[in-house]
Amino acid sequence: MIQTLQDFTSSLPEMLQWVGVMLAAAIPFIESYFGSVLGVLAGVNPAIAIAAAIVGNVLSMLVFVLSAHGMRSGIVRGKATRELSPRRERLREKFDKYGVAGVSLLGQAILPSQITSAAMVSFGASKNVVIFWQIISIILWGVAFGVLATLGVSLVR
Repeated sequence: MIQTLQDFTSSLPEMLQWVGVMLAAAIPFIESYFGSVLGVLAGVNPAIAIAAAIVGNVLSMLVFVLSAHGMRSGIVRGKATRELSPRRERLREKFDKYGVAGVSLLGQAILPSQITSAAMVSFGASKNVVIFWQIISIILWGVAFGVLATLGVSLVR
């Protein structure tokens, strides 16, 4: 899949390759980190590749967070809270232990930002706090992988 996305990005006119990176980074599991690598490997200027990957991932994450917030608001409006299943209770304990910042910064190593952010909002975390920490996480992961890809490409040349 990465190769296909890289080929797609490379096939675009040079002035539009950043759009391919942005679209790829909006896909869950591609994220800003693989998106920035994809852009660097496709020959996009590293700064542009990283920025486009971050923007694509952030926009996608915002859609998930705002959708989850809207659904949660509609579901809990006027309803009493019910007891969590043992499985959801364990998941909630992990969320409570690490908080929004911890789950945002470390969660991308396990699940896409779109899924972790929607889950946190469904647990009742503030959508604004989730968005803030997810943006920080997306930037950090995207820059780190983009820089590593740039260094790797420069070593091969």
